Amino acid sequence: MKKSILLAAVLFSGAAAMPAFASNVLSEKNLSLEFADKLAQSAIQACSAKNYNVAVTVVDRAGVVKIVKRMDNAGPHTVEASRMKAYTALTTKNATGDVMKSAQDNAGAQNMRDIPGFLLLGGGVPVKVDNQTIGAIGIGGAPGGHLDQQCAVDALEANKSLLNTSA
Repeated sequence: MKKSILLAAVLFSGAAAMPAFASNVLSEKNLSLEFADKLAQSAIQACSAKNYNVAVTVVDRAGVVKIVKRMDNAGPHTVEASRMKAYTALTTKNATGDVMKSAQDNAGAQNMRDIPGFLLLGGGVPVKVDNQTIGAIGIGGAPGGHLDQQCAVDALEANKSLLNTSA
């Protein structure tokens, strides 16, 4: 009888602790390499259709580079610019053109340009599932950040049906 009560007490206390343990484990969505590659290729197609030679970088939710593609004749600086734009879009969870405008309009935000890895130019766009930012795409090389950004938006639009199944 004492063993049964002791066993029941142990089982009950273990079961009671399980919800507390489960709340300490996160379940997060992230970009797959396959989806990152599709985004990058779509961005290159969008820019190529407008005769822009660009580099595209896609980062995952942690800011780690998943894929980089540089078109023929894209300048050597475009690779690093695209990476920094992707990182900026990811960490701010906003399009980099909007972040740039905010920094220009708000004296208190102007120091954002001094954050290591940030580039306050248009061309970076976060990748989101619902309200969760799961990565970002950055493009550099078009004749204007707003044009880089439009290619990134076009790439996301072309792949939005895959976003919920791939991410």
